[in-house]
Amino acid sequence: MTQAELDRLVAQIGEEILARVTPPPRAVPGKGSEGLNLPDQVCPGCTQRCAQTCSKNTRQIIAAGAHRVSASETLTKIDPAIAALIDHTILKADATRADVLKICREARQYGFASVCVNPFWVPLVRAELAGTPVKVCTVIGFPLGATSTESKASEAAIAVRNGAQEVDMVINVGALKSGDQDAVKADIAAVVNAAHEGGAIVKVILETSLLNDTEKAIACVLAKDAGADFVKTSTGFSTAGATAHDVALMRQAVGPELGVKASGGIRSLQDLEAMTAAGATRIGASASVKIVEATAA
Repeated sequence: MTQAELDRLVAQIGEEILARVTPPPRAVPGKGSEGLNLPDQVCPGCTQRCAQTCSKNTRQIIAAGAHRVSASETLTKIDPAIAALIDHTILKADATRADVLKICREARQYGFASVCVNPFWVPLVRAELAGTPVKVCTVIGFPLGATSTESKASEAAIAVRNGAQEVDMVINVGALKSGDQDAVKADIAAVVNAAHEGGAIVKVILETSLLNDTEKAIACVLAKDAGADFVKTSTGFSTAGATAHDVALMRQAVGPELGVKASGGIRSLQDLEAMTAAGATRIGASASVKIVEATAA
């Protein structure tokens, strides 16, 4: 083979490799897409989160002759059913705008059920999650539950008007422990009415670490009678968080009609599995990314 023939062969091989591995053009909204290859997006219909490449491009590279493909440690395939259980939460007092934006990016990336923030951040989260299935969640009367019923109802109405689709309210713990069940029920009902009027659902936080089992059961029944959609274990700001025992008790008290949210101290996939086995249908967590990435292990 002459040098000229060799040069032509090398050029032909190079052109063929380039044709095989060149990624498709970026998708234009409304025109269909495949292989987006963007850091914060997922190819439509694809269940694999791909930070550097995607399975389509990988097949093209292998077809071109590669025996091994490298990818960064962020290349993961998570269980979307697990992600869909989780309210990705940031409620600490010193959370910044950048912190909240990060939570929103992660929620879009992993497909969490909602982003749960303090009411001040609701408009920002609504804007960041627009056009996605991730819900906007906020907290009312948080974290003590000891504000007036009128204040809670007003806070809920404002939050829903600002874009909240889910409202997690704290019961009046002191009234419950005082035996004033009418006050507790009226407190919940006022928030439920304000939220439901705007199309939002309500989760009632019991703060189980401060209650005995009888009080937990009573609180669940009162929440159910007041029209709430969920009961929830904890704020995460009291003396302890969720336990499987409390979740099971709450599930028994409300039956199948209401959701049960386990929140507070859930930091691993094992924690989540224990709570769902006990009857939880939603999980509140700040360690959400760690939990869902464990499903890819």
